[in-house]
Amino acid sequence: MSEQEEHGLKELVQYIAEALVDDPKNVTITSVESETSVILELRVSQEDVGKVIGKGGQTAKALRKILSAAATKHKKKSLLQIVE
Repeated sequence: MSEQEEHGLKELVQYIAEALVDDPKNVTITSVESETSVILELRVSQEDVGKVIGKGGQTAKALRKILSAAATKHKKKSLLQIVE
């Protein structure tokens, strides 16, 4: 995956996360890429963690599903970690 494609995955998750939280300035994403996968680490402020995870983890599951679909387009596996 090129740097531009990886950047596109980061931007996708960042856009969605910023729309969910009350404090979008504190949304940061770091990524680690290997040949077959990309790992994104999402950090939000402590007060917004619940909004990103959602009731019963439904929002986090949906975010991961969208990321997985976008990564599959580039023949990669993806992992989204939500960090407090």
